[in-house]
Amino acid sequence: MSESIRILVVDDHPVVRDGLIAMLSTQPDFKVVGQASNGEEFLQKLPDSKPDVILLDLEMPVLDGLETLQKLRESEASVRVIVFTVFDTDERILSAMQAGARGYLLKGAPREDVFKAVRVVHAGGSLLEPLVASKLLDRITGNRTDPDALTPRELEVLGILAQGLLNKEIGDCLSITERTVKFHVSSILGKLGAGNRTEAVAIAAQRGLVKLK
Repeated sequence: MSESIRILVVDDHPVVRDGLIAMLSTQPDFKVVGQASNGEEFLQKLPDSKPDVILLDLEMPVLDGLETLQKLRESEASVRVIVFTVFDTDERILSAMQAGARGYLLKGAPREDVFKAVRVVHAGGSLLEPLVASKLLDRITGNRTDPDALTPRELEVLGILAQGLLNKEIGDCLSITERTVKFHVSSILGKLGAGNRTEAVAIAAQRGLVKLK
């Protein structure tokens, strides 16, 4: 009999973690080796738990899913990650895949899809839920002519940024975390070739992306 696939579940909601663990434990070839409530806790547990596959939420306190993926890539860890989240926006999907995720599933996916994703990713493949794959394809083909085009969410952040609001205030306006805002601001600066927020707003105004009062 082949060795079990070692899985670690990372989600800040205890009920979600418990439900996932119970579901995964029904499969004879799966072994849940740990759980964590945020990325920082997961990274601390990683060396001892030695998981093969991670089921990772995106929106978490302390260290969110995207930052966790980036740190995993920097550490060159061999573990494979499946993002398991409620977010289906194209920028979230693309950011997660660019950061190294091998799968992307939406919470509410049938359990058979979750089981399949774990096995496919563990075997070295990638798996996207059909809706996610469609959004990712649309995003890639839509930006092919202009790789520096700002996403709809980045334009929203930029518009509020131009009003002089801080990251936390921007997050409150858009119902996203301050960490997520920081990610968007960093992306905006990079795409506009700006050295800081003030310069980004000035460049955006010149290009007609925002109107200054």
